[in-house]
Amino acid sequence: MRVELQQVTKTFQQNGRTIEVLQDINLIVDQGEFACLLGPTGCGKSTILSLIAGLERQDSGTILVNGQPITGPGPRRVMVFQDAALFPWLTVLGNVEFGLRMANVPKHERRTAAMAYIKLVHLSKFAHAYPHQLSGGMRQRVAIARGLVMQPEILLMDEPFGALDAQTRAVLQEELLEIWQKTGCSILFVTHSVREAVGLADRVYVLSARPARVRDIERIEIHRPRQADHAGLVAYQRKVLQSLGEEIEKVLQEELGEAIRYPEGNPRPPADRSLGLHI
Repeated sequence: MRVELQQVTKTFQQNGRTIEVLQDINLIVDQGEFACLLGPTGCGKSTILSLIAGLERQDSGTILVNGQPITGPGPRRVMVFQDAALFPWLTVLGNVEFGLRMANVPKHERRTAAMAYIKLVHLSKFAHAYPHQLSGGMRQRVAIARGLVMQPEILLMDEPFGALDAQTRAVLQEELLEIWQKTGCSILFVTHSVREAVGLADRVYVLSARPARVRDIERIEIHRPRQADHAGLVAYQRKVLQSLGEEIEKVLQEELGEAIRYPEGNPRPPADRSLGLHI
């Protein structure tokens, strides 16, 4: 599935004021591509996912899926959120097959499909467990399986690993890459971690402070599997950090109402703790 945003603008009403969130966004996710969105908090990354999913409507511009305008939600565009949002009264199996049940897929067929994707995310032994019996990482695996069982052409992932500890996050990143390569679906992945974005993506979009525009596009031309300490990968990280850091500084200046000044020769915008680097 190829997704293309052409000069997309989006506003919201807040306390009688019009807030422009997105301004002339141009963005492409090619068939089978893994793309990441980075940008300051609140710049509109999640809004872009909602527009592609058909949960929101843009004010102007065009969003095309395989050359056709989006008119609403569709089963081939699936969202995975930071909060797994599982139904607590359903087992892992019940959660994964829920969408198929709503689509009136026969019981045997949906159960077979659900179990196949539960196996894909390495949860076969927990098929009959309930969400409260699972760790955070396991719940996210269930959410991914629930999306994949619908056989989407694109997964829209909104910081799916943001609430997890570093070790679990690293494991799920590797598993997601394996799933992506096996299924061939496209992925648009929102994250606040430069290291995560550069490690996972074919292409990284850096968004500006609100109203968001595409500030930079970085193609990550490092062969997989990628090693975190690969010199080329670190160079990409530093390049993306520079762009992102400048946008975060703009947000801080606006919030504080004055320019932020650092000691001469020692500029220190906020740190990306995932890298141990300053931006």
